[in-house]
Amino acid sequence: MDMAVDAEKSGWDAVFLWDHLQWIPSEELDIHDPWTLLGAIAVKTERVLLGTAVTPIARRRPWMLAKQIATLDHLSNGRAILGVGLGAPDDADFGAFGDSADPKERAVLLDDGLELLEALLSGERVEHKGPRFEVDAQLRPATVQRPRPPIFVAGVIPNRRPRERALRYDGYFPIGEADLLTPDQLAESLDGIDRPAGWDVFTSLTPGYSVADWEKAGATWLIEGAWPAGDWVTELTGRIEKGPPR
Repeated sequence: MDMAVDAEKSGWDAVFLWDHLQWIPSEELDIHDPWTLLGAIAVKTERVLLGTAVTPIARRRPWMLAKQIATLDHLSNGRAILGVGLGAPDDADFGAFGDSADPKERAVLLDDGLELLEALLSGERVEHKGPRFEVDAQLRPATVQRPRPPIFVAGVIPNRRPRERALRYDGYFPIGEADLLTPDQLAESLDGIDRPAGWDVFTSLTPGYSVADWEKAGATWLIEGAWPAGDWVTELTGRIEKGPPR
């Protein structure tokens, strides 16, 4: 919460939280629920957008997620933003809890869940019968943002299906298979696509490249973060206080 307040004071545009359960069990990390934290941050801030990067719909009931997003959007007066993806790792965050560790099955859950989630956020009556979810319900209130908060989709390059999925929503977060992307890799992942107006491209800020390099490659959002090892809190706090890179 303190980091988020500092981020707003220092001129950052958004605060995103990871959405994991165990992630890397051997590291014995303390991992809190992102939606509870985002709700708390919402009442401490006034300007920054708030969301996850990213939430795996495959291990969440879409109707419960819709309720969490709508609540955050009201607490923040219309500042919620949602990142989605297949999620990782297959074992610790899925298989260990009896959820499917198969990425193909999680992709089906993601697509069906996104369609249902989008409908539920409208506040209108929803009759949905998809491959994995069947719902007849109306969730109120609708979100402050209409028709819904922005949704961006993450995917590991060079896989094409996540990019195609992202084109149906508001943005794309391409991720490298092992390392952070370079501007050239980002540009290659966007090559040949017809980007809709206002469609955002997110990427993590890789050291050694300027903001101009990323802008030229097609990025509209640069995300600054820290690997949770060593004295990462002090490191990240220092970067937050310096403000966004120019």
